[in-house]
Amino acid sequence: MRKIRMGMVGGGNGAFIGAVHRMAANIDNSIELVCGAFSSTAEKSILSGRALMLPEHRCYPDFQTMFEVEATLPAEQRIDFVVIVTPNHMHFPVAKAALEAGFHVLSDKPATLNLDEVKTLQKIVNNTGLLYGLTHTYTGYPMVKEAQTLVANGEIGKVRKVIVEYIQGWLSQPQDLDNKQADWRTDPARSGISGCMGDIGSHAANLVEYVTGKEITHVCAELTTFVEGRRLDDDGIVLLKMQDGIKGTLQASQIATGEENNLTIRVYGDKGGLEWHQQEPNSLILKYLDQPMQILRTGGLHSQRTAASTRTPMGHPEGYLEAFANIYVNFASAIEDHNAGTYRADKDYDFADIAEGVRGMALVESFVNSSNEDTKWYNLAQLLAD
Repeated sequence: MRKIRMGMVGGGNGAFIGAVHRMAANIDNSIELVCGAFSSTAEKSILSGRALMLPEHRCYPDFQTMFEVEATLPAEQRIDFVVIVTPNHMHFPVAKAALEAGFHVLSDKPATLNLDEVKTLQKIVNNTGLLYGLTHTYTGYPMVKEAQTLVANGEIGKVRKVIVEYIQGWLSQPQDLDNKQADWRTDPARSGISGCMGDIGSHAANLVEYVTGKEITHVCAELTTFVEGRRLDDDGIVLLKMQDGIKGTLQASQIATGEENNLTIRVYGDKGGLEWHQQEPNSLILKYLDQPMQILRTGGLHSQRTAASTRTPMGHPEGYLEAFANIYVNFASAIEDHNAGTYRADKDYDFADIAEGVRGMALVESFVNSSNEDTKWYNLAQLLAD
């Protein structure tokens, strides 16, 4: 019994998401950060490592040096896995180098910059036999897991309709050039072919497939760039066709002025419906035709998976960090099994794997491709002119 040893690439001083990952990994006391290459600048990387109280010799100037040196350390010292918290364009080269050096990988989404890269990465993951995971945060919430369980058990009947919205307002104005988060997310070279849809629309799509257990098969999308001069979409609407005849809509926006992080999913079956809001994450609403609406609360009597993802009694809020932590603890469990020789590829460890990474990139590209075509739109002017 020992802690799983983690190395980090990216997430240095001033980086929001790196600190979130470190806090989440530490919550259950099963993972420890032992080294890192925290910046594309060697000096900043080493200073960031020092600020985190890491030993000087485990603060690396770049990820290539980190993997080279870590691979030579004794088994009882070297890292077990690497977490990648860089802008999107660095996800593939870092993951590729880590896997080829013999280390498992947990990455921020999306898996890579584009679909070609993620297909190549999938081959590398399969060839090495190592673990690869994505931090699709919102699947870590206990009430999302409860929603998944209720749908799978037929509580709301056969699913017919899904409505998912991820609405933010933080990019409603031209961004300040000093805003690091806005700067790379609106740059095609670092973010990829989509802005809003690649950043948060992909989370919404992943949430739909996770809760329903069904895949999106067809999309009809319109992406828009509202802020003048911006090079990527900052808003989008998508019609969805899914397996088993399910229909849905997906909306994502980062220019909805005044909104914070308003992710909502509604799923409707032929017996009932359910509703979950990320900004009120401890409640899951159930609706029926013939009985009063029910509100299930985190910490109540729920499924085994939900209970295992809950840390505090009812009335003690659990949120974003705990959801992240659930992904970390599940990934750590898979590593423990891998180290012990008991890992099973057919076991559901409950984190997004490389296959979901491929689907995520395919969905983003399908949104963009669909948006660039007008073949699904009927012009009312043709009728009004007669």
